[in-house]
Amino acid sequence: SLAVNRLRSLPLPISPHHNRSPSLLYRKHQHQQYNTKHQPIQTPNITGTMKLFATVKATFLVAWCTRPLFAFHLAAPQNGLQTASVRHRHHHRSPAPQKMTESPLDEMDDERKANLFQALLRDLQIEGVPLLGCDANQVHTLNAALWTTMAELSSNPEAQRACLVLEDIPLSALLAFAEDFTILKTQARLMEYLPELKRFSVSLVGKGLGPAVLIETEEDISGEIERRAAVEGTIDKDKTIAALRSFISRVVVGMEACPYTKSADVSATGLESRGITPGPVGYRFSPSLEACQVMAVFWNCICELMAEPEERLSSIMLSLPGIGREEDGGHERFAAVVELVGRYLCLFRGDGAFGLVHFYPGYDRGRVHPIDMPAYGHLPPMSWLRPILKMGGHEAESQQLPDHDLSLANYQRRAPHTAINILRMSQVSAAAGAKSIVDLDLGNGRTEKASGITLYTRNTLRMAQMGEEALQEALDKEIAMQN
Repeated sequence: SLAVNRLRSLPLPISPHHNRSPSLLYRKHQHQQYNTKHQPIQTPNITGTMKLFATVKATFLVAWCTRPLFAFHLAAPQNGLQTASVRHRHHHRSPAPQKMTESPLDEMDDERKANLFQALLRDLQIEGVPLLGCDANQVHTLNAALWTTMAELSSNPEAQRACLVLEDIPLSALLAFAEDFTILKTQARLMEYLPELKRFSVSLVGKGLGPAVLIETEEDISGEIERRAAVEGTIDKDKTIAALRSFISRVVVGMEACPYTKSADVSATGLESRGITPGPVGYRFSPSLEACQVMAVFWNCICELMAEPEERLSSIMLSLPGIGREEDGGHERFAAVVELVGRYLCLFRGDGAFGLVHFYPGYDRGRVHPIDMPAYGHLPPMSWLRPILKMGGHEAESQQLPDHDLSLANYQRRAPHTAINILRMSQVSAAAGAKSIVDLDLGNGRTEKASGITLYTRNTLRMAQMGEEALQEALDKEIAMQN
């Protein structure tokens, strides 16, 4: 059966229920009847199975899913976080796990906590803060709810506040999100190219007294919201997707950058003997220039992949033509946004269920952080290519190819616009094989775990043979298709 998760207005009673826990208290309110008249909101930036509806009191988020995602995190102990990702085969380093700090709340009994939590929510309601009850109970619907709410707030230049009550999500998971977002805002390298996030603050009501997240925004006087809207209106969806399909046909299929993709419409071909069923590629699109909107669309795609079996939806190609425009920071903006996407997928260990592949017209692995270590969703570091060629059986080429020719490997990821390929890890693992992870000798006594040696060897040599002029000419034609 379909599990429906929705945001809805959450009124509070006039008198407190002193004998109820927060969980029971809010479950009672969720079953009250409210005004159900609503009109669909026009949301060109949100696609797939997530839909928004407006009422006179609140915004509704409806997301469908058929099976749990990362369900083990929902059983995480409340006295410590188990939601941060560990290093996986790509050596992606996620933010370190955060611990709940000791506070006077630890000494309170459940009844006192319930009363105080309700009082805090009542105060917020008196101040005019919308209280939104959300019955999301899995990581993907939690992230969809949080980022969609933030995307809605980001479209309004006024200072705003909204409170999400998520009684079915452990406090540890909510705290992981809030604390990581706070840490993110201190990281100048990323925030320089994610300026729209500076006006956001995310915290737990009562410092974790109950399962409620308070999202606040400062007033935006920059005029960026109006500018972004004007640019987004000029981006043509059909032309954008047609250009991306041309790139996939030319590079991914024609040059066999992925040997298990035989057309722009079907992926995971040739893996049947390893238990993988081929299925259609889903093309999704958002013209948004704004990071919260991108995150909302991305988690919408995750919800969609969770809802559909692989024979009906094998993978998703998400087109994001508004991200990485030169006037908005170019390559650094692209790299920051896709790092944000991977960061929150990995925060809840979603990298164990999905793989990402990032594309950009001017893709340059030498400008992606960290430069000399693997980065989730990106090519191997440029400094690793010679050792990869050597291990792949091409020692002569590893020594003789000029650096410029090696750098043409970037054309594997140079698509006509920013895009993210969202893959099921079951497919990635089947394609790589059981013995794909090897010890790569980088020289000077340094050895790192690596995979995809055969694939990257073949693609690097093929791009070098094609030459820059031919590769760039073909890419320029695909970029022109979008105009």
